[in-house]
Amino acid sequence: MRRRIVILTVLSAVLAISLFGIPLAAGVAHYYMADERSELTRFATEATVTVSAGQLAGSDPAELPATEPGVQLAVYDRAGRRIGGHGPARADAAVRGALHGAPVSGHYGSDLVVTVPVANNEHVTGAIRAAAGKTFVYRRVARTWLLMLYVACAAVLVTALLARRQARRLAVPLEEMSAIAGRLGDGDFSVRARPSGIPEIDSTGASLSTTAERLGALLARERAFSADASHQLRTPLTGLRLRLETMLDGSGGPREEGITQAMAEADRLQRTIDDLLSLARDAPRHVEPLDLDGLLEEVRETWHADLARQGRPLRIRVAPDLPATHASTAAVRQILHVLLDNAGRHGSGTVTVNVRDAGEALAIDVVDEGPEIERPADELFRRRAAAAGHGIGLAMARSLAEAEGGRLRLARPSPPTFTVLFPGA
Repeated sequence: MRRRIVILTVLSAVLAISLFGIPLAAGVAHYYMADERSELTRFATEATVTVSAGQLAGSDPAELPATEPGVQLAVYDRAGRRIGGHGPARADAAVRGALHGAPVSGHYGSDLVVTVPVANNEHVTGAIRAAAGKTFVYRRVARTWLLMLYVACAAVLVTALLARRQARRLAVPLEEMSAIAGRLGDGDFSVRARPSGIPEIDSTGASLSTTAERLGALLARERAFSADASHQLRTPLTGLRLRLETMLDGSGGPREEGITQAMAEADRLQRTIDDLLSLARDAPRHVEPLDLDGLLEEVRETWHADLARQGRPLRIRVAPDLPATHASTAAVRQILHVLLDNAGRHGSGTVTVNVRDAGEALAIDVVDEGPEIERPADELFRRRAAAAGHGIGLAMARSLAEAEGGRLRLARPSPPTFTVLFPGA
């Protein structure tokens, strides 16, 4: 940003100086040329006063006034012969024009020439020729142009220094706000923007600071709610487990089996709470590959008995050479819990969990033999505020999958097949 500001400012200064300086340089050259022509005209006019008729007739030697260095004066008679001074021996075009009664000025070869007629009783009796080399004028023009170039370079240099200072004044607070936004995106809500003295940037910084403060307060409230909910749920679960353990002592038969199953349910509910709490706290993702074997064994132990009570078998099929993935175990466990719970509640027949390689991705299919799903996929995964907590399971499962870089979709409506994909490690 700083470099762009400096470059644009310097280019603007160069453009402005060029638009002003180039016409000025042309005007200077024209002025010096006109000034030299005026000086030659003055010398030639003064010489007409000092030249007498006798000198033009050739009876007296011609004497011309002194001039500046580099200026040549010459006097010519009516026939065009030079009778004094320095110049061509015979009249040139400029002298011939003056002998016809009209002053002449112009460029002839490498000289700037001015000629004026000498009149006696309204008759042209001769001509005065004043000449100066154009090199002298060009040198004056070059010196002036060089001075203008030095001044222009100095102006561009001062502009660049001022632009650099202003660019730093503008860029530093913007760079700080960029760093603040990055830290805010990383979860640091304590960042605050410092005043810079620039009203527009300070307004943006104040808005960013307010946003960070509000997000920090909101996150603190959400985390407090998660912790409070976890505490409030864990306490009755602990009491339930203690009562079940008390009932289990000295018991036997079917009652013992029922209590054991109830304790297993309590353990599963406790694990679910721990998983959700971990995900709600936005804990850093694990870099270790997913323990797929352990997770599938846990699924088998948890859901085999539940489905068996409905007379429905559970089959788990695992393909060989599966790609590793870094998805969170807690997230995958909760996704499978939602899909298997839906299969148990709304499906029928055999429930199959198929784990396969989907081409640099790990795919897990949950299939049952229930009726065809007629609801559109978009509506199926949309969170709904239904009673008794219904209508949020699939939406939560899709959010967990996307948070792990994966995707959950309805692969086939009949038989109902849900597929969750996780990218390979």
